[in-house]
Amino acid sequence: MGTWLKHNVITVVNAPLENVWDTWSDLDSMSLWMSWIESVKTVNEETNTLPDLTEWTLAANGFRFKWKAQITERVEKSKLKWKSIGGLPTEGSVVFESKTDQITAVNLAITYELPKMIARFMEENILGKMVTNELQANIDRFKDLVEKNYTKNFSN
Repeated sequence: MGTWLKHNVITVVNAPLENVWDTWSDLDSMSLWMSWIESVKTVNEETNTLPDLTEWTLAANGFRFKWKAQITERVEKSKLKWKSIGGLPTEGSVVFESKTDQITAVNLAITYELPKMIARFMEENILGKMVTNELQANIDRFKDLVEKNYTKNFSN
């Protein structure tokens, strides 16, 4: 039995909730703002909005790792939860909160299970902070992408 580690990051996007949700839902664009993610592919298209099962490919520092994730809860334009299927046990959620008609908060939480010895090292070391910092950089790139696309579409 391992130890679960959690990382939580938040950003505030200057765009309406619908635009933020639509950008998050665009699996093809995820590699544009998630630096370690090479691709996200639909494995099973059962819904009209987001697929229930996806295959993720991470590529960083010379290694590549693939896993599948299953959507476990979907509240349209509000919340997504998922968990990995096989491989490294991971879970995540993203919550979208409309602050005004033009401002949306996004809260991303990722948890994963590691063997206790490795988890202790991650918690007490700069490596754990690196994961949080990378997630924050990713969600900030997401914010930039949404705002750029919203401004471009709004001005047309």
